[in-house]
Amino acid sequence: MMKRTFLHGYLALALALAAGCAQAQTGPAATGLVLRPALTVANASQAMLLGSAKAGSRLVAVGEHGVVLLSDDGGKKWRQAKSVPARCALTAVSFFDDLHGWAVGHWGVVLATTDGGETWTVQRSDTAQDRPLFAVQALDASHLVAVGLWSLVLTSSDAGKTWDGVNLDPPPSAGGVAKKADLNLFHLFPDQQGRLFAAGERGMLLRSDDQGHRWSYLPSGYKGSFWTGISPAPGVLLAAGLRGSIYRSSDDGKTWAHIESGSKSSITTLLSGPDGLVALGLDGLQLNSRDLGASFSGLPREDRADLTTGLVLADGSKTIFSRRGVVKN
Repeated sequence: MMKRTFLHGYLALALALAAGCAQAQTGPAATGLVLRPALTVANASQAMLLGSAKAGSRLVAVGEHGVVLLSDDGGKKWRQAKSVPARCALTAVSFFDDLHGWAVGHWGVVLATTDGGETWTVQRSDTAQDRPLFAVQALDASHLVAVGLWSLVLTSSDAGKTWDGVNLDPPPSAGGVAKKADLNLFHLFPDQQGRLFAAGERGMLLRSDDQGHRWSYLPSGYKGSFWTGISPAPGVLLAAGLRGSIYRSSDDGKTWAHIESGSKSSITTLLSGPDGLVALGLDGLQLNSRDLGASFSGLPREDRADLTTGLVLADGSKTIFSRRGVVKN
């Protein structure tokens, strides 16, 4: 219970933001909730940012209240996107190339851009229930996968114009097999072989070999939640999350080893760059690995900022985001 409470304490920061995404219709034709467009505000760079991606040389970050930030100078200056049609928390973003990208968030929202993030359109939403999407991955120009609350898995084969739900089998459990698939899925990441992985609750990862249509479970032996994952080399998988937990597999997920992080601060993202791997997390946690995740070391940032996502640039420098927006590195 303590672990789930800790997890929910972090997620509540994003989940509570959904209230600003839609408003009730009124009048004779009222049918429910409608999405409201994001506002342009002076302090957008101080908003909580939850997802980031590269669109060619442009940096893109998304977060609370539908904020989408763009930088064309390596993160020195930021500006808001010109048009974002949803004011809810956006949790993740993925680009296929320098123009085509997708962002997901609360109310099952999927937004698409064809101009590098300047303007966005709604491709999907479900205002009948707030079942957030927490991650999205553009596999190529047409094929997309998104995951979220309670084992929500969506796939698209037409660049997001239509989305199909995927019914997952129940996951394995200590007593055999669970009654239903109800894991929250927080992150998506590919490996060098083109397979896709999802990181989720109860120390579970899922793997798809067919662009998200079918999935198999990879139990790590951990009982807490994984918020992020990465594959830094063929056959090597890392997953990290609650209370500084890091698990590593060097055999495609068949067996897992616990890697000591030296911290109880939860890890929110794993990054790969020319100098190795970087783990970012709450309380200013910033760890480095030069051996493909076999070991990590580092000290918390002095500002103790709750780090949420980040990008490693071509020169090895990092752009980091937090609950209080863009942070100085």
